[in-house]
Amino acid sequence: MKLPKRNDPCWCGSGSKYKKCHLLSDELGETAPPGMPKKRGGEATVSPGRISPRRTVPEHISLPEYAVSGVPAPGKVSCKKGSAEQIERMRQAGKIARDVLDTVLAEVRPGIATDALDRIAHMRTIELGAYPSPLNYMGFPKSICTSVNEVVVHGIPDSRELAEGDIINCDVTVYVHGMHGDCSETVFVGEVDEESKRLVQVTWECLMKAIDVVRPGQKLNTIGQVIEEHVQRHGYGIVRIFTGHGIGESFHMLPYVAHFYEPNNKTILEEGMTFTIEPMINAGRAECVIWPDNWTAVTCDLARSAQFEHTLLVTAGGAEILTGGREPWFLKK
Repeated sequence: MKLPKRNDPCWCGSGSKYKKCHLLSDELGETAPPGMPKKRGGEATVSPGRISPRRTVPEHISLPEYAVSGVPAPGKVSCKKGSAEQIERMRQAGKIARDVLDTVLAEVRPGIATDALDRIAHMRTIELGAYPSPLNYMGFPKSICTSVNEVVVHGIPDSRELAEGDIINCDVTVYVHGMHGDCSETVFVGEVDEESKRLVQVTWECLMKAIDVVRPGQKLNTIGQVIEEHVQRHGYGIVRIFTGHGIGESFHMLPYVAHFYEPNNKTILEEGMTFTIEPMINAGRAECVIWPDNWTAVTCDLARSAQFEHTLLVTAGGAEILTGGREPWFLKK
């Protein structure tokens, strides 16, 4: 099989031109289409599927500011110490987000389409009186993100059916009581290979190690430092173009939470702050390629990627996980 020309569609099926997609990785010998030699990474397992129409929300559900326009409110306010009443609303949002995520993960199996998982999440969110935060956020067409195998983040649920051996990250955020709660987990679809199990395990460990250093007076960049140290021991790549974030009355707020060490970041954690930690760890290189849908990010070498996420509250004694306990779904089975 011959490689495409620079302006031809990329062989991976993303729809991007070859020069904007896998040209560089192929030149480095890190990927190649079927039948061509490669040094690491793999073949594309995910390509764009059919996206169903946007789901509707009943009138009694309170809407975030972007629900109709698709445009978030300007001026992201830094996440500072909240009042007792605000923190309690955050706890409720986190609890509902956890419920929705657990409902979705219980349905992950070979043969189910990611669009069906989106429908399940949408209906459960509405049933609990909440709004699915991703829906129409900057035009995002679905209620959750489903990122399969080499998809790093922001995968759009569509007609693709999950296959035995896949891994999938389901990312749920809900808006309720004026607050957003955000969480995600990567789980196995049937039996998966040992390399995938190891990647998922290490990614979960990254999140747990990061949570353990959260406390008032701690430097924010310590979070990235402990993640980077753990990832380097295993030879994986840390995604740098997406980070954790402050969260509360806005879906995304300051501070942004890097999953790699930033020595010049002087931000200090304060009691009452709420934010997410959500490391995205790649089995190969850290760089990503964005599909023409302007959302779906895939690994540049088509190696698999995993992610875990919690919404946290900084307390006097450390961190309170607002979106569930410390044990991930893959250890509960």
